[in-house]
Amino acid sequence: MLAEWHNFFIFDSVKRVPNILSASRIVLAPLFIYLYLQDSLILAGLGMVVFIFAAITDYLDGYYARRYNSSSSLGKFLDPLADKFLTFAGFICLPFIDPVQFPWWIIAIILFRDIFVTGLRVWSDHRSLPMQTRYSAKVKTLVQMIFLYLVLFVGLLFKAGGTVGDLAGMLLQSGVLGWLFLAVMFVTVYTAFEYIWINRRLFTSASQKI
Repeated sequence: MLAEWHNFFIFDSVKRVPNILSASRIVLAPLFIYLYLQDSLILAGLGMVVFIFAAITDYLDGYYARRYNSSSSLGKFLDPLADKFLTFAGFICLPFIDPVQFPWWIIAIILFRDIFVTGLRVWSDHRSLPMQTRYSAKVKTLVQMIFLYLVLFVGLLFKAGGTVGDLAGMLLQSGVLGWLFLAVMFVTVYTAFEYIWINRRLFTSASQKI
């Protein structure tokens, strides 16, 4: 009997791991912003470590959820929300690296898109109409994260100074990252319109009930 209770508590604890990992990303996001924006290279570097660790938890919570079949309604809500917190944190730091190439208005568009899609998902759940997704949404997330890793790392090198700082400065001055940022924005906006189109039944069914 004791062994059965022991196994139950272990299994129950494991099932909570994905939600704990998702919640940790929400906590780590503001910590990353605080550390990364410090003038100290050590603290900024630690912030980059926090960002990478938080991104790893995104993989781990999905892994544990699949392995132990611990998917839950809370987890389905918490996981994408935590992802938004982490990506928002990364984008918020960009204007502090170069406000010209990474203007706030582009960041506002990207953040509005993600907030809008999240709201649409909540609305579809409320109406008990499963929201359809496309592979392009995963591509969008991958593109955003690769871009954030690149720019945040360049910003860290620029803060380091010396030869690597000069190289990072040359890359920033080239304007290439600014054009990549525009590309990220267009990919992000495109997926929003795709979400609206493939889930247009949500709006149709809503208008029919008015």
